[in-house]
Amino acid sequence: MRILLTNDDGIHAPGLAVLEELAAQLSDDVWVCAPAEEQSGAGHSLTLHHPVRLREHGEKRFSVTGTPTDSVNLALRKLFEDKRPDLVLSGVNAGENLGDDITYSGTASAAMEAALAGVPAIALSQAFRDNGPSFSATREWGRRVLEPLTDVTMAKRTLINVNFPALPADKVRGIRVVRQGFHDYSRGSLVQGTDPRGRPYYWFGLQDAEHTLDHGTDLEAVEDGFIAVTPLQLDLTNHGAIGTLAERFAP
Repeated sequence: MRILLTNDDGIHAPGLAVLEELAAQLSDDVWVCAPAEEQSGAGHSLTLHHPVRLREHGEKRFSVTGTPTDSVNLALRKLFEDKRPDLVLSGVNAGENLGDDITYSGTASAAMEAALAGVPAIALSQAFRDNGPSFSATREWGRRVLEPLTDVTMAKRTLINVNFPALPADKVRGIRVVRQGFHDYSRGSLVQGTDPRGRPYYWFGLQDAEHTLDHGTDLEAVEDGFIAVTPLQLDLTNHGAIGTLAERFAP
């Protein structure tokens, strides 16, 4: 199995090193193509107004001067002209990507880009608390999560989002397959300051976001000490609203 690894924390991120360890347990044909610098919160953005550069760091190891989406896109178009990867793994992100975080996440978006190209993809994130990221849960549980998922035939334009709780590996309670929850970001903080030239600047913060722990969601699972596995689809259509809207335009 040929596996492509990417992330949004950059080519030198500790979480990517953890992902390389996990991928090596699944295959001996592992490639890396990740952003040259951290791109957290980049979402599914594509660089269009200036060129991106591909830099080789060693055998099967590359960085891109762009976003996570650029990294996957360029890898598929340039590095795999002969044989495409069988799987794309994105992460391991330093911080959870739960609920509406997915819409901002470069980690999830890299997996989305692979799914759009028809390549099975899994995004992985490790939650952490004030003492900083520890990837022990991911290291110990990662293979147990990934091996069953690599045997799944994914529908087109779908991906899987995995989040590990902020716990030591021996405290993790198991694995739950759950739906995406949601946050309330309306109270997110905005910090205003003044730069050295006296001009105002603004810095967005999300620490005040309300976690809505509805039953059966990724937010609840991770809060309860479980690994959350969430299948996602890229069809954003609200199918239930089609009939209602169509009536508005009926002759």
